[in-house]
Amino acid sequence: MRVIAVMNQKGGVGKTTTTLNLSHALALEGQKVLMLDMDPQGHLGSCFSVNTDNSSGMDEVLLDGKEIAEVIQEVRDNLFLIPAGARLGEIETRPQNSDAASQSRMGYQLYDAMSALPENEYDFILVDCPPASGLLAMNAILACEEFVVPVTGDYLALQGLSRLIKVVTHIEQVLEKNTRKWFVVTRYQKQRKLAQQIRSKLVSYFPDQVFETAIRENVSLAESPGFAKTIFEYKPRSNGAEDYRQLAIDLLENRTLH
Repeated sequence: MRVIAVMNQKGGVGKTTTTLNLSHALALEGQKVLMLDMDPQGHLGSCFSVNTDNSSGMDEVLLDGKEIAEVIQEVRDNLFLIPAGARLGEIETRPQNSDAASQSRMGYQLYDAMSALPENEYDFILVDCPPASGLLAMNAILACEEFVVPVTGDYLALQGLSRLIKVVTHIEQVLEKNTRKWFVVTRYQKQRKLAQQIRSKLVSYFPDQVFETAIRENVSLAESPGFAKTIFEYKPRSNGAEDYRQLAIDLLENRTLH
């Protein structure tokens, strides 16, 4: 079972879009996939017409100790979801126990909850992370063995990526943990020289970690959630559908740029 956080502290890079469509692409390839919405905004649930305010979700798992299996919803064939829940944002604001051991354990709540799942229940678990570095993001980092990091083709995206890598590297050093990191270029416009340069820089900084497939700028990817559809349901012949289909194969076969 591969547990993957889709993470970037910068907003607008396509985390939810990637979680949504990569998960469905994997499901269409015959993989059994569970999606976790760890973003209090609850956008991933909205993509499937799941009303976060009225649904049990990650908030009840992390705040109330509810079993993770109790809040899983099947949203498509081979595709399952735990929505955020209306109270998930309280994780970041609730009073913290002054005991150091208790504070440390708060970062492992997601890890502990996921440990109750049968080992081979799912082929993939994808976690949609918030665009922040608080306790929710920490839970995702500590629970996951791999990261998929969406990066747009601009220099501000590289600066945000640098901060994320520093945070993750520090945590890994402290915990003596090593996670596999994958990078995917999103909103890619091949005709733009800057986008090509950013992609080349990524490959030079992270050889064998940048997926072969770049997700091209495609208006259908932005439109599909408004119809509560993935790109494969909304525009199956679009560039967006083809790119995420290929990205799923990249992930399954470890296809990267050198």
